[in-house]
Amino acid sequence: MSSGPPRQRQEEQVWVPRTKLGTLVNDGKVTSLGDIFRSGQRVREAEIVRKLLPELRNEVVGVSVVQKQTDAGELTRFMAVVAVGDGNGWFGVGKGKAMLTREAIEKATTAALLKIIPVKLGCGSWECGCGRPHSVPYKIRGKAGSVTVEIIPGPRALGLVAGPALKNLLQLAGVKDAWIRTFGSTNTMSSLANAAYDAFRMSHGLNV
Repeated sequence: MSSGPPRQRQEEQVWVPRTKLGTLVNDGKVTSLGDIFRSGQRVREAEIVRKLLPELRNEVVGVSVVQKQTDAGELTRFMAVVAVGDGNGWFGVGKGKAMLTREAIEKATTAALLKIIPVKLGCGSWECGCGRPHSVPYKIRGKAGSVTVEIIPGPRALGLVAGPALKNLLQLAGVKDAWIRTFGSTNTMSSLANAAYDAFRMSHGLNV
């Protein structure tokens, strides 16, 4: 019968909380990720984010090979960078290393969920003034490695004036209209993603 394996996989995915916050979320006593962040609590279980943000999407920013020389020879592992977001004001970036590509992506996804932060959305363009959260409230800047990203408020219907990779990341965060300026080695996708994350983080004054 073909019903056995799916049932087994479903049982393996049952979440058993390991923290007090996780228990509260799993029991339905905490229902807002925003409330968690406003209270200053730290999310230590990725399942908390998955439960409270069911529309969450993830994007593999990049996968690279990492080689290390050991006494036993050359050790090869994969490093993945993944961005997560719900397209409505939540965004995270994480990295993970493993012997297999799939495991590296899973680790990076978990890391991104644990680093997820709220994104300040607004209408900061003098050309618009609609008051809707379609852009950013003011110009923000972030840096990672040699890459700097500036996100400048744009009027409604402008769209995202950026390259395809950065456009995808900002859409994950919920930004719909903005001009984006980049500086440095922008072909380094991991730095580009982390610079965008840093811009959103700095807008809150967060140290995460």
